[in-house]
Amino acid sequence: MNKIGKLAVLAAFVAPGLALAQINVNDVLGSSEGAIRAALEAKGYSIAKFKVEEDEIEVYASLDGKTYEIEVSPETGAVLEIELEDDEDDS
Repeated sequence: MNKIGKLAVLAAFVAPGLALAQINVNDVLGSSEGAIRAALEAKGYSIAKFKVEEDEIEVYASLDGKTYEIEVSPETGAVLEIELEDDEDDS
């Protein structure tokens, strides 16, 4: 197999793995802090802050140099919303 063919085969295996690292709305992470942390860390996220509120769980997590606010339902463990945090100061 030539060099280009080997690279194509490697890319076919690596690219889907990168896509799996991202989470999406409605993905189920769990409803406890431990389960959510484990699910996100397994996908490569680094947890910066974890906040439990009555109607949602807010997780601030980083992946590939970007920080996200991830809202999770405490009842179902499903992701409700994902926001990319803006580093710009609005003042």
